[in-house]
Amino acid sequence: MSTILPVAQRGERILTATAAEVARTELNSPWLKELAAAMYATMLERNGVGIAAPQVYVSKRVIIVASRPNSRYPDAPEMDALVMVNPEILEKSELTVLGEEGCLSVSDERGQVARAQMIKLRYLTLDAEVVETSFSGFPARIVQHEVDHLDGVLFIERI
Repeated sequence: MSTILPVAQRGERILTATAAEVARTELNSPWLKELAAAMYATMLERNGVGIAAPQVYVSKRVIIVASRPNSRYPDAPEMDALVMVNPEILEKSELTVLGEEGCLSVSDERGQVARAQMIKLRYLTLDAEVVETSFSGFPARIVQHEVDHLDGVLFIERI
């Protein structure tokens, strides 16, 4: 059973900092895999569809994207959880879509945020494999929301 971690809340400094890249030497390490497992368990415990390392007090560029229906997002599409290390958005569609967002670090607010409908990104897996892929719709929204966390931006700043 993985550890459930405390989640930083709006106003805490770690949520406004730019997270550090994960070093090559940290890839495939036990601590990185344990961090990812604990982030995933924490996200599930709180009915999230994504989580970023800074939200659990680790200022590193690691996110998990895991769209699935739950009480907070009943219409979310089902997808396998993806751990993304050092994610980088390479392209965004010009078409943007308004959609409701919430955040585990802003527990009392939801709001309409305009996000690119489609994104192309590159990231590393926990095992240092390079992945380039595209997302559209709700999963693209989650990626953009979580990458914002790595850059010290909360969704409420985009409303």
